[in-house]
Amino acid sequence: MGNPLHLKSLNHISLLCKSLEESIDFYEDVLGFVPIRRPGSFNFDGAWLFGYGIGIHLLQSENPEKMQKKGKINPKDNHISFQCESMAAVEKKLKDMGIQHVRALVEEGGIQVEQLFFHDPDGFMIEICDCDNLPVIPLAGEIAQSCSYLNLERMQQQMQPMVQQERAI
Repeated sequence: MGNPLHLKSLNHISLLCKSLEESIDFYEDVLGFVPIRRPGSFNFDGAWLFGYGIGIHLLQSENPEKMQKKGKINPKDNHISFQCESMAAVEKKLKDMGIQHVRALVEEGGIQVEQLFFHDPDGFMIEICDCDNLPVIPLAGEIAQSCSYLNLERMQQQMQPMVQQERAI
């Protein structure tokens, strides 16, 4: 099992847009992503943004009028999820910005996880949660840990060879 493709992390997600400018504004103003340089050799309109260790690659649709319209907010639809520090602050900001959203609550073993779901300008689902409250429990073999702890542990493992190399110099 292990890591057959030797993956390291999620690099980016790519999203087709009706209006590149509207989507750039949303990912900057609502989610806090920062525009970054995109290779000039591409022969199509797009934009790259970066934040929270991942990239969002926005691609201008060649047929925006044929793209599906936003539907009802459905937490069971395809989405990308972000953890946050304060669900109350997120919900207040969404309300202040006039962004329609749906609340959900997951309960497991006395632990509650709050979720907020909303659409980007093109109908792609975004989730904001306090999912770090829910432990990551492997089906076999290891002890339960939080998402943040697992990520920290992996980063430390990746940094260890570099630290040892610097000490040797």
